[in-house]
Amino acid sequence: MASFLQKLFGRRNNAAELAFAELGTDMHSHLLPGLDDGSESVEQSVELLQAMEALGYRKLVMTPHIMGDFYRNTPSGVHAALSQLQQAATAAGCTVELACAAEYYLDESLTRKLAAGEQLLSFGGDKRYLLFETSYINEPFNLQEAVFEMKAAGYQPVLAHPERYTYLYGRFAELERIREGGVLLQLNLNSLVGYYSSGAKRVAEKLIDAGLVDFAGTDAHNLKHTNSLQRVLQSEYVGKLLRLPLLNREL
Repeated sequence: MASFLQKLFGRRNNAAELAFAELGTDMHSHLLPGLDDGSESVEQSVELLQAMEALGYRKLVMTPHIMGDFYRNTPSGVHAALSQLQQAATAAGCTVELACAAEYYLDESLTRKLAAGEQLLSFGGDKRYLLFETSYINEPFNLQEAVFEMKAAGYQPVLAHPERYTYLYGRFAELERIREGGVLLQLNLNSLVGYYSSGAKRVAEKLIDAGLVDFAGTDAHNLKHTNSLQRVLQSEYVGKLLRLPLLNREL
């Protein structure tokens, strides 16, 4: 691992900062204050921004949950939280660039929004990457239909943390089929150190080995998550991950 980082970055000291700086942008986090199960306040958000900046990130696309029955966030509310945090970040001397999108839960609310032609929160400019997640346990019956509707509406679907869905464990061919069907895959970095489970770690490694990872995200909710990111550099797989043509670098 140390040899890889030296070759990639030359003789620099802070390996963690260099590795995350090489990614440049984190496109999945819950750092906007008071919107979901992530940061609870502006003060907490600023502390998390400082931690992410110290890791080497230059841009953060923050993606609060949007769920029909629980987190009923709206584009206007998310943008208002972003504006509030940008002001606080500037006052605190943070230089990391801040942007927002959302992590949509695949439920009836999302399919209704798509059917109604509502404007959804995406990232990547004209690429219109739409981050979505499913239940961790129950396989969605309408995944193919929802993906079709996302594409028809002009979005590029991005499935958040596929390594964490237990209904896909032992079904790696299904993950391959999902990606072949035009869905990009986003890996959680902390999965590489078994933060969520040993099963998620195994699937994450297999996705990297197969070259099926399009985005790497922190999915950071709190300082426990950002602190764990320091351990990611201990994984032999971070080097393999950084060798992939990750789309973070284009954001």
